Amino acid sequence: MPDAARPGDPPPYYRAHVFVCCNRRQEGHPRGSCAARGSEKLKDYMKARAKELGLKDMRVNQSGCLDRCEFGPTLVIYPEGIWYRPESPADVDEILTAHLVEGGRVPRLMLTEKDVPPPKQK
Repeated sequence: MPDAARPGDPPPYYRAHVFVCCNRRQEGHPRGSCAARGSEKLKDYMKARAKELGLKDMRVNQSGCLDRCEFGPTLVIYPEGIWYRPESPADVDEILTAHLVEGGRVPRLMLTEKDVPPPKQK
C-alpha cells in the first residue's frame, strides 16, 4: 500500500473524512441497503453533532454504496480506513468522541476483515 503522504504533497484539507453510505436499493433486495436501515438520519445527526463538538477539521459526507450492505448502516473514516456500523445516535456520539476527538477506536462497532459479505449471486 502506498504511503499516506509523500514529500511535496500538499497538506490534507481535512484531518479526517467520514463517508456514510446512504445507498438505497429496492425494497426486498437480498443485500438490503444502508438507507433502508436508517443511515441518512444517522448521517444528518453525525454532521450536526460534529458541528456542535467544534470538529472543524473533519468532514462528514454521504456516499453511494460502500459494498458492505449486509452490515449496514456503514461508514468509513479516512485517512485510517476504519469501518464502523452505527445503529443509533448514541453509537454516532461514541464514534465521534472516541475516534475523532480522542484518537481512539470503538471496537464493538468496528467492521473488521472478518466481516465479509457473502458472495454476490449471479
